[in-house]
Amino acid sequence: MEQIINKIKELSRNYLEDIKAIRTHLHQYPELSFEEFETSAFIQKKLDEYGIPYKNGFVKTGIVGKIEGKNPNKKVLALRADMDALPIKENDSHSICSKNSGVMHACGHDMHMASLLGTAKILQELKNEWEGTVLIIFQPGEELLPGGARMMMEEGALNPKPDLIIAQHVLPDMESGHVGFREGMYMASGDEIYLKIKGKGGHGAMPHRCDDTVLIASHIVVALQQVVSRRADIRIPTVLSFGRMIAEGATNIIPQEVAIEGTFRTMDEKWRAEAKQLITDIAQNTAKGMGVVCEVDIKHGYPYLVNHIEHTRSAKGAAIAYLDSERVEDMDIRMTTEDFGFYSQKYPACFYRFGVKKEKSGGLHTSNFHADDQSLETSMGTMAYLAVDFLNKSE
Repeated sequence: MEQIINKIKELSRNYLEDIKAIRTHLHQYPELSFEEFETSAFIQKKLDEYGIPYKNGFVKTGIVGKIEGKNPNKKVLALRADMDALPIKENDSHSICSKNSGVMHACGHDMHMASLLGTAKILQELKNEWEGTVLIIFQPGEELLPGGARMMMEEGALNPKPDLIIAQHVLPDMESGHVGFREGMYMASGDEIYLKIKGKGGHGAMPHRCDDTVLIASHIVVALQQVVSRRADIRIPTVLSFGRMIAEGATNIIPQEVAIEGTFRTMDEKWRAEAKQLITDIAQNTAKGMGVVCEVDIKHGYPYLVNHIEHTRSAKGAAIAYLDSERVEDMDIRMTTEDFGFYSQKYPACFYRFGVKKEKSGGLHTSNFHADDQSLETSMGTMAYLAVDFLNKSE
């Protein structure tokens, strides 16, 4: 495979400046989940330039390109990139900055799209060097429930059925030019929790004449910590966090209603269902015991993401062959979520990371996040080689 590795590396070097320019454009014009209309049009224009046929309109903005190599019925491989940005105002000191105020590619989806376009261009150029069919998936709405991945599958976008689906994601803590893999369970499921504590509000100086909804909300948050600390099996990774509490009172006003919002993450479906019932029971019973009502709304979110063991092991080996062992890392589990988990529940899947670390890189989902676009040479080349390696294997 040394010959094909050298060809992919050469093409990655040759295409790098064009792909960096694509990333710059995408970064400057981000769009929110399920609103990626200009992004979709831009990607379609690039696929037209590359001579890659595609179907569009999945979940309004989604695109699926198709590249056929020799013997296209041998295997089907899907490669996916997400398209949406986040409602974050970017730090305007960045050299490349969003021109859509209050919207930012703070999770690196601009890098994912640019990299996949580079990979697609490489595979199109080398389609006589590999066998099978590659689906090039540009997916909307990864950041927002119910998740574009689920909706793409519901609309029949993955046709023909893939034998394997691969995606990659930026990691600002990893050195640029490195990639990382983990076999088996990798990322958590994620559910959104919305609580409303309702009672009789009143004057803060006369709490005996009203229901102290703020105090009761605080008791509920504390009581719910036992879900993780005392009710969860210690062998099952579990996180319950609350990040928003809204009490529209004042220094001397106890409000009639307090809203609490949080997230529940785990890696076991049976426990996931049990825990959500526990959260409901504890919140409602705590409120009832203190004389008020608690409304509970738990939005069922993304499932856990599991990497197919054999395919991920093989992909890691291919990455070592393409890069070298020093640039391929082993990853630990993460309690973050990804709607790629929907794909991993239905198809053999491999979700891996590529490093984009720059000096003073901010974290994902922050206004300070920025990525080293030089890493696009590694990311598009590595994915292209993983594709060729999988498709050309005899088994």
